[in-house]
Amino acid sequence: MRRVLSSALLCALLTACTTGPAVKDYAAGIEEGRAFKNDSFATSADSPVPADKKGTLLPLAYYPVDEAFNPPATLDPSAQRTRLRIPTSTGQLRDYERVGTLRFTLKGQPVQLTAFSEVGQPVSRLFIPFADATSGTDTYTAGRYLELDPTATGIYSVDFNTAYHPFCYYNAEYDCPFPPAENRLELPITAGEKLPAPR
Repeated sequence: MRRVLSSALLCALLTACTTGPAVKDYAAGIEEGRAFKNDSFATSADSPVPADKKGTLLPLAYYPVDEAFNPPATLDPSAQRTRLRIPTSTGQLRDYERVGTLRFTLKGQPVQLTAFSEVGQPVSRLFIPFADATSGTDTYTAGRYLELDPTATGIYSVDFNTAYHPFCYYNAEYDCPFPPAENRLELPITAGEKLPAPR
């Protein structure tokens, strides 16, 4: 059975929810989101982190905030939303469709990532599962995720500082889709969530 997220945890996960006035400083805003997520994972009754792992997995570990890993991107919408069955951490297959291709430049290199939505679900956010040169060393072997709000302009900020580990990293009860081959990058994405240092 696939576990689902509460709205509070989803809010924490996406690091998009803040309390009080809007934060003007970019790095401070990212750090505020991370602190909120850590607090939610530590105290929420439906935290994805099991109680017996909170001492080793929390607080979550992150790369330092780096604005160079927040490039602007254009989304080329898919002319036909082709479907893809993506394997998951529990051995299942989940049906996704390609919404479009995000194209941007990162560290002087042209990069593209496919944005997906789950078949049968409203496209309220773009889902971007990805792996990179840090996967299996500094970050979770199975990759990380980004989620972006759709825009009317087709211009996006692909903010890798908000990249996060799928919940199956913390708890095998969660069913997490793996990044498909088209979203496996050769360059290292040294931004966002990473594995904690050995304790």
